[in-house]
Amino acid sequence: MNRGSDDQRQDPRRPLVLRVDYPDQDRRRDFTENLSKGGIFVQTERPFVVGQEVMLALSFPGLLNPVQVVGTVTRVRPASPAAPAGVGIRVAGEQDRQRLGELLSAPGQTRASDPAALPAAGYRVLIVEDNPHIVEMYSYVLKKLASGELAGKVPLEVHFSPDGHHALQMLMGGGGRFSLVMTDLYMPVMDGFALIERIRAEEALKSIPVVAISAGGPEARERAMQLGVDIYLRKPVRFQEVLETVKQLLHIP
Repeated sequence: MNRGSDDQRQDPRRPLVLRVDYPDQDRRRDFTENLSKGGIFVQTERPFVVGQEVMLALSFPGLLNPVQVVGTVTRVRPASPAAPAGVGIRVAGEQDRQRLGELLSAPGQTRASDPAALPAAGYRVLIVEDNPHIVEMYSYVLKKLASGELAGKVPLEVHFSPDGHHALQMLMGGGGRFSLVMTDLYMPVMDGFALIERIRAEEALKSIPVVAISAGGPEARERAMQLGVDIYLRKPVRFQEVLETVKQLLHIP
């Protein structure tokens, strides 16, 4: 009997990006891919094995305080061109399952609950990426957000930059404050690491949420986290991951 499949049917999974810390291990962080009341799928390159017990602390910057649960690894997914490496973790304890159930509704409770609470000036998102195909994908996600959840209630402007230097000029310019920066890490002229460092060093910019989306390995992720990114997503990234991350960071219900 495939118990994992049974759990998935009983507890449908929801795409949800949360930060994962390991209280009983080192300080390296991972991120969830999806979540259900009965388990979690975590994008990670750590050497987990099926049957291993693991303690997790799940959180989201500025929205959700850490919630600790204990689970057992039930699946190990190796990295491939279609998806990054990851592990499925089943949570059996009743209290931990209850925490996950509460967690699934927690992000929505911290977002704006009605159209009147959304910013009248709207949102301005800056995409920093030198690959036009990836830019097209991110643009599609944001267009879906504008026509879906926002549904014309508030405007959503999307701006583009091919490198960190050009992005910094846009951020420091007089066109208005940006609500979110989505950046690659490996780009010409000024890479994403230098851009993140400059954003966090500038008083006028340091509070802007930053999402790093890169094909870099654990070292790139750790460096980006240390520099102050809010969320790190590893390429190839899924449509729903990008959408959920943007919604949470912009507090869009």
